Amino acid sequence: MSTRRGSGSSTAARVIAIIADVMAFILILWILMYLLDANRGNELVQFVHDSANWLAGWSYDLFTFDKAWARVVAGYGLAAVVYLFIGHAVAGRVRR
Repeated sequence: MSTRRGSGSSTAARVIAIIADVMAFILILWILMYLLDANRGNELVQFVHDSANWLAGWSYDLFTFDKAWARVVAGYGLAAVVYLFIGHAVAGRVRR
């Protein structure tokens, strides 16, 4: 029975880590698209932007740098790091 529980917690931990990775990937993708001046009229760019705004709603404009690119990198980058850190920490606890 313990083998099943270990396998289930391992699967749950993997899912949690993957979700955290996907969230961070979306945020990092938006940072890259912003820095590379992606066409905001494109549907994919708009989807990534909307998703990143939703994910980083709590951290965007947390820092008030003079340059817009620095605000984007700091705000969205902070959210990506926090999601990765918390997601993988929770996954590690679930795995135990």
